[in-house]
Amino acid sequence: MSVPDKDDAEGWLNHLSVRHDAELNDLEALNAYYEGKQPLSYMHPEVFREVSDRIQPVIIAWPQLVVDAIEERLDVEGFRLPDEEGEDKDLWRVWQSNDMDEQSQLGRVDALVMKHSYVSVGTNEDDADTPLMSAESPLEMYADIDPRTRKERAALRRVVDDGSYAREPERSATLYLPDVTVWYGYGDNGWAEEDRDEHKLGVPPVVSLINRGRLSTSRSRLPIGVGSARYGQSELAPIIPLSDSANKIATDMMLAAEGEALQVRGFFGISPEDLIDENGNKLTAYQALFKRFLTLPRGTDEGAREFSFAGADLSNFHQSINAFARLVASISGLPPDYLGLATDNPASAESRLAGEIRLIKRAERKHSPFGGTYERAGRLVKRFQEGDWNPKYQLLETRWRDPSTPTVAQSADAAVKLYTAPTGQKPIVSLRQTRESLRFTDAQIRRMETEDDEAERKAAKRDPIGMLADRIVPPEQPALKTEPAGVGG
Repeated sequence: MSVPDKDDAEGWLNHLSVRHDAELNDLEALNAYYEGKQPLSYMHPEVFREVSDRIQPVIIAWPQLVVDAIEERLDVEGFRLPDEEGEDKDLWRVWQSNDMDEQSQLGRVDALVMKHSYVSVGTNEDDADTPLMSAESPLEMYADIDPRTRKERAALRRVVDDGSYAREPERSATLYLPDVTVWYGYGDNGWAEEDRDEHKLGVPPVVSLINRGRLSTSRSRLPIGVGSARYGQSELAPIIPLSDSANKIATDMMLAAEGEALQVRGFFGISPEDLIDENGNKLTAYQALFKRFLTLPRGTDEGAREFSFAGADLSNFHQSINAFARLVASISGLPPDYLGLATDNPASAESRLAGEIRLIKRAERKHSPFGGTYERAGRLVKRFQEGDWNPKYQLLETRWRDPSTPTVAQSADAAVKLYTAPTGQKPIVSLRQTRESLRFTDAQIRRMETEDDEAERKAAKRDPIGMLADRIVPPEQPALKTEPAGVGG
């Protein structure tokens, strides 16, 4: 499929619509696994038709657990430039004003589940200093990536409003091109242009949030580019076969519990009509099965005898599910107890941290690609604010929260040791960095610094000479030279 010209809006609209439609089925299937709505696999259709009215499929939410365990450790705390002290307050203001602290979390979940999501930036007519930012779902947006530059060439967002009272749902689309953004409405004659913004950015105001991107291109039967590995891979890809197998085993266990796990009882010399309760009412099959209120009427054969068959043992199902859980833990890097695999001995803090090493590392690996997306979005924000590209924002950094789970005492002890130094030597890190390591927010650190300055001023008024002496670091004294002792007389 040939790529349209740069300014061919209609060509890009058709091109991106076809590409997006080609991947929607795959994305919706992945999303169903995350939400626990996937169909049951590995069960014969005849068996399913026989028991579907009595036994519902048992869905174990391992896909959701694998994704959430990683995303829960991905928290953006701010943005900063390497040559400036503190964080970029204005960019963080725009981030917070657009509720990106909440939206970015949703975008990361979609990227982990459905391979990619997006961040869009646009003009804010009500406040030019606060451009609009929004996380976009891959179910609604698709961006074409240039294989040479690995940057977006164009993007399309299509929305269907199912909540309207109209007979036909309202449909709208937004086309993002390097120099213009075009809005469309859908009518009897298809898509019709409604408005456009000639922003002249030189790049589409959309940035892709790609999970597990690869350099190679997969050989799929999809249109070129749709199956490309540079568009990302789902965290659920290796988990889905194991999850389907465990769901089948769990559903089989419920079928066994329904038909074979209960003890089977019977009587010699008694017909079903003879089974009544204490009030003379005939017992239902369920009551007879569980032997509730079972009495025998007068005149029943005195030789009646009860017999029973032992119920089936379900432990083999438990062992199979645990085996699949261990495989999921080994592939996903989750600690075994996340999947319900209990150990005999309670874990200490050190062993707990050791068990989470792979999970922590997997979360840290997301910092670079996901942070790069937010940094490119930040450069777009500054471009909308200032009217030109600011070169210093090429060095913009995303500040992430530490994905590990150390105790408060461990964090404080490590931070204090880095800041504390022997007399006459400088500490390894500054006081501000120590406070950042202890996860204090930028506002809290500024308040602490203000209090420190106020305390120093008060101390200087009380003892100015002593304050001056405390600030003087004595020079290092040269080592004394000693003559080697003579040998012999």
